[in-house]
Amino acid sequence: MALRINDEIPNLTVETDHGSMNLHDWIGDSWAILFSHPKDFTPVCTTEFSAVAQLADEWERRGTKVMGISVDGVEDHKKWKGDIESYGGAKAGFPIIADDDLTVAKAFDMLPAEYALPDGRTPADSATVRVVFIIGPDKKLKLSMTYPMTVGRNFAEVLRALDALQTSAKENVATPANWTVGEDVIVPTSVSDDDAIAKYGSIETVLPYLRKAKLPA
Repeated sequence: MALRINDEIPNLTVETDHGSMNLHDWIGDSWAILFSHPKDFTPVCTTEFSAVAQLADEWERRGTKVMGISVDGVEDHKKWKGDIESYGGAKAGFPIIADDDLTVAKAFDMLPAEYALPDGRTPADSATVRVVFIIGPDKKLKLSMTYPMTVGRNFAEVLRALDALQTSAKENVATPANWTVGEDVIVPTSVSDDDAIAKYGSIETVLPYLRKAKLPA
C-alpha cells in the first residue's frame, strides 16, 4: 500500500552519519523533510544535497528539520559530504540515513517490498528513490514529490510548498496556484461570508465558490 497524504509515516529506527535515530523522536514537535537519493557520489544528487545545505537558515526559520536518505552506507555518506560541502560552499549539517538494506525505501513505498539491489548496482537500480517527503509535527505525510534522475529538484518550490502547508495548518485556509507568503489566501467554503469578514476584515468574491482574503499582518 502506498504512503498517502495524511498517513502517519513509519516509525523506524535508522542508522545515519549522525548515529542511530528514531524518526518520530527526531521529528519531535517540528516539521520535517526527508529527501531520498538512489546513490552517493552522483552528479545531480550532489547538487541537490548542496542546495539543501545552503538553505540551512531557511529550514531553521520555518522550524523544520531535514534528513537525507541514500541507499549507501554511513562511511560513504561521510566521504560524500566532503564533495557536497565543496560544491555548495555550505556545511551539510543534516543527517543522511544509510539505507543500504532498503528498509526505508520499502517502508515509504519507493521500492517494491521484494526488491533487492543487484551486485554491481548503479543508480538506475534504485532510480525511484528520488522523493521529497514533507511531514507535519503530527508525524503525518503532508506532501510528496518524485523526480526522475535527470531532473534536479527545485528546492525553492519545496520551500514555497512548506510555507503553504504551514500557513494552511496555522490559519485554516487554502492557497491558490503559485502562492507565496504575503499574497491573498483562499477562504474555506465551510466559512460563511460574515465569519470571513469578521476574521479578515474584508473578502474578495471571485466566484461563488472562490473567495480570497489577506491574512492579518
